[in-house]
Amino acid sequence: MVGLSEGEQEFIKGGIAQDLRSDGRKRYTYRPIYVETGVIPQANGSARVRMGSTDVIASVKAELGRPSAMQPDKGKVAIFVDCSPTAEPTFEGRGGEELSAELSSALQHCLLGGKSGAGAGIDLSSLVVVEGKVCWDLYIDGLVISSDGNLLDALGAAIKAALSNTGIPSVHVAAEAASDEQPEVDISDEEFLQFDTSGVPVITTLTKVGKHYIVDATLEEESQMSSAVSISINRQGHICGMIKRGGVGLDPSVILDMISVANFVSRQLMDKLDSEIAAADADEDES
Repeated sequence: MVGLSEGEQEFIKGGIAQDLRSDGRKRYTYRPIYVETGVIPQANGSARVRMGSTDVIASVKAELGRPSAMQPDKGKVAIFVDCSPTAEPTFEGRGGEELSAELSSALQHCLLGGKSGAGAGIDLSSLVVVEGKVCWDLYIDGLVISSDGNLLDALGAAIKAALSNTGIPSVHVAAEAASDEQPEVDISDEEFLQFDTSGVPVITTLTKVGKHYIVDATLEEESQMSSAVSISINRQGHICGMIKRGGVGLDPSVILDMISVANFVSRQLMDKLDSEIAAADADEDES
């Protein structure tokens, strides 16, 4: 919990109202973003993302599994987040567990759409090896190392970067099995398929403070919010998911304006993130 005096609270709100935040940014400006890829060698893909003092890691582990009976033509993705107690004192005990569950659920919704998979930013059909019998299960783990606000956007960026770093082993189906049998598969140790992240969205959270909303809020700014809307948008401008938090309701016209702002800001974030990922991948190849 951020403890601020009344004067500090008014300073934050007044700065946002005048489009000059306490760290010098305008309302729709992100903090500096840095990306490292391949930070966990044992994973199929991994990345570390820093937004200002917020620092997170995402890793991807791929395992062969069986598609669900309800979606035989799709693979499966599970997202889990762990908030390290060293990142923030409030993460100790139940506080960290509740936030971890909240972030995991929000990422699942923003990146994978509804239960039917409609609107999913990750193409689950690309994970199928043999329809109804063999698929890839992706386990995506997020870790919060340091928290200074905007955790959802940072984790979403780290997952996108980790997926771009993910190599999925090539699978050869040995023989055609009977309809009630599992086919034999041979997993290559040398051939890997690069995961396609062209449809994976970025998450943009607009935090309402007073009469205005801002992107990439710090912890101090989040302590003054009345509500926040997180919108995941892909390169094509399609909305993959949207969630709201905070007890204060929002007028539909305000939400529409937020979507318009998020669409504009997400393009800038996507360009910056893609540039950072490409640079990080080049550094990894050289090392």
